[in-house]
Amino acid sequence: MHRVRSRCSLLILSLSWVRGPARTMAAVLALALLFAAACDRPEQAPASGRLSVVTTLFPLYDFVRHVGRDKVDVKLLLPPGVESHGFEPRPEDIVLVNKAAVFVYTNRFMEPWAAQLVKGVGRERGLVVIDASSGVRFLPLAAKKSGRQADDHDHGAHEGQGHQGGADPHIWLSIPNARKMVQNIAAGLAARDPKNGNWYVRNAESYLRELDHLDESFSRGLGNCRTRLFLHGGHSAFGYLADRYGLTYVSAYPATADAEPTPRKFMEIIALMRKNGIGYIFYEELITPRAAQVIAAETGASLLRLHGLHNVGRDDLASGATYLSLMGRNLENLRTGLQCR
Repeated sequence: MHRVRSRCSLLILSLSWVRGPARTMAAVLALALLFAAACDRPEQAPASGRLSVVTTLFPLYDFVRHVGRDKVDVKLLLPPGVESHGFEPRPEDIVLVNKAAVFVYTNRFMEPWAAQLVKGVGRERGLVVIDASSGVRFLPLAAKKSGRQADDHDHGAHEGQGHQGGADPHIWLSIPNARKMVQNIAAGLAARDPKNGNWYVRNAESYLRELDHLDESFSRGLGNCRTRLFLHGGHSAFGYLADRYGLTYVSAYPATADAEPTPRKFMEIIALMRKNGIGYIFYEELITPRAAQVIAAETGASLLRLHGLHNVGRDDLASGATYLSLMGRNLENLRTGLQCR
């Protein structure tokens, strides 16, 4: 067994040193899938006796924690503080998925690499793969004619690393979609661990009631505001939230965080702020708020943070931040920025 583990470690180390054109997503996946077979058997029943679960983004990680509680050992692929949009799995991440009992990803638009990864990983060993987006309502990336999301950028994928296709991947920022994601997770955990199936279902039902209360809080809290114009100096992540609560959403960036806003978009947002007497511009976590700072300097506006929940920093993770607590903070700041009563 020691020799097997040593071989696995050496293989992962060798992959981590691949550089240049050879280190494409396809190459790393292909090599890692071949090498994963040389590693230990899947850790489907860790020493704790809990179900081993790997998730991609923080909302999934938190949903699994609430649904599985002490029956699961859940790991987050994204390191704390790492921005999610350019993330690609490292060789050691692929091995971690291979050794898990359950792998949960957000959707094919958010993680276009996930489908390729799971094709050859762990299926013969009983790995359950949960596409958390099954049954959710997707919104298009392009501007909607209804005017709820007034963003005229081209939202295509950015150089192979961004969101692929024509759907907005930020589905967890719709609380009805979050409910469906929790249900999908509960069903997947129950399928992999049927003896505790009722446990997962009951926990999910309890958590769904909390999500319903959160949804009601947003509806009430954003029901009477001086403006319904939601101006954001970050990337276009909050279309679902705006759509749910009848806000007109304008973002400086397209859906991908490493794209750059155009001068036209800056001028559009500045003109909207002046015309409507808006005194706040929103920015987001884990990304330097350059665009929001430029707009604030030009208009005299104040900055307010909104959390997209893709990932959390080390401090938030250590302090026990959750989907519910972060969304609660978002509601407070939205109420301030939209001047709600």
